[in-house]
Amino acid sequence: MSNQPQGDVEFSRVLARTDVLALAFGAMIGWGWIVLTGGWIQSAGSLGAITAFLLGGTVVVLVGLTYAELASAMPQVGGEFVYSYRAMGHFVSFICTWAIILGYVSVVAFEAVALPTVVEHLFPSYAVGDMWTIAGWDVKATWVAVGVAGSLVMMAINYVGVRTAALVQKVVTLLILVVGIIFITGSMFTGDTVTMEPLFNVKEGVAGGIMTVIIMVPFMFVGFDVIPQAAEEINLPFKEIGRVLMFSVIMAVFWYAFIIFGTSLMLNPEALAESSLAVPDAMQAVFKAPWAGKLMVLAGIAGIITSWNAFYIGGSRAIYALAEAGMLPAFFAKLHPKYRTPTNAILVMGLLSSIAPFFGRPALVWLVVAGGVGIVVAYLCVSLSFVLLRLREPDMPRPFRVYRGKTVGTLSVLMSVLMIGLYMPGSPSALTMTEWSIFVGWMLFGLVLYSGSRMRYGVDYTEKVMQRELARQSPYEKA
Repeated sequence: MSNQPQGDVEFSRVLARTDVLALAFGAMIGWGWIVLTGGWIQSAGSLGAITAFLLGGTVVVLVGLTYAELASAMPQVGGEFVYSYRAMGHFVSFICTWAIILGYVSVVAFEAVALPTVVEHLFPSYAVGDMWTIAGWDVKATWVAVGVAGSLVMMAINYVGVRTAALVQKVVTLLILVVGIIFITGSMFTGDTVTMEPLFNVKEGVAGGIMTVIIMVPFMFVGFDVIPQAAEEINLPFKEIGRVLMFSVIMAVFWYAFIIFGTSLMLNPEALAESSLAVPDAMQAVFKAPWAGKLMVLAGIAGIITSWNAFYIGGSRAIYALAEAGMLPAFFAKLHPKYRTPTNAILVMGLLSSIAPFFGRPALVWLVVAGGVGIVVAYLCVSLSFVLLRLREPDMPRPFRVYRGKTVGTLSVLMSVLMIGLYMPGSPSALTMTEWSIFVGWMLFGLVLYSGSRMRYGVDYTEKVMQRELARQSPYEKA
């Protein structure tokens, strides 16, 4: 069996600036802000939670800068795979990419659980039909049906082309922005700064409260890394890829900060304690009408869709890149002759997403946490690649060149190591044995696939593929 390139079938460069911005921003904001904002304010105080996101956002910006330079310098499909391969070689590039694929899979799986969960807030009695119980959670037939249907729809959207996926992403992201702006401006006019007290959680300690929130911050920004995965489908000058990536990260930082601000203006500590979804309740308080809260829940559903869609794109392109280089079975390296999408990789992502609702909500939390480890491992690999390539290839064309790159790169490496440390024993967010088992099992499974593919195709084949990828030209100049 051969894993040779597929003739003239290549990705289509069709993503414009607004497409790329919606892809990254929509991936980062997701659904978490709807569910978690009240808890952040209770843990750190209103100003404490905002401070946590500004500080944590600074860490993400540092890592994002390394991505921005590398994505502009090497705009090939696979992102992390290409950078880590050039900087650290065959094996490390596989570990880096396989780890972040776990992160992508965990997100698309969890969104298939998040959708039926949020639908319950609109239709409280719709979940019927007992199936089984997993980790204390009663899995309902109609609940599973909603999750599976959503998975299949998202899979179909991605199957028929990145242009369709990008259009859906833009429309839905625009909905989130419009509702968010209405909420933020409305809260500024009708809210009261008195309800923001306490500004900091002095009972638990100011620093302790902020740290409780800040350990969650990096993982709320996962999604900007989807841009490098789809780099061969972006129709922009290389320098603009880096700029759009950074702008999307900064937008997300301010989004979270203003959502926290608006919620704290509308709900006092007692109201926050009684609320299950603080942001919709705050929106309802702005307009003093139940429809406003439901509108915010719809914005939350839109966030599920944007995140789901973006990680379908990112995950399928990462799988394709490994397969195209002979590190995974050639089955995953197929591009559709008409739609120019990695169809088999998309189908596998869709299958995993469709299975997820059958396991219920608690079991999927284990997968998401384990996926978080994979993502920060990839961040560390990219940061190291950035530093090594600055040292080894100082003259490599870098259309988007980071100012004081060595300092930024060193800080990014340190921050990535600290993020990995958050999962280690002794940390407030340390992984459980079950979550470590998922992560280790995933990595071992990948190594089995890697070993089999390496025996079949060999390292020499990968070298040839990477040389072709790194030499591939875009319609734009690199300088």
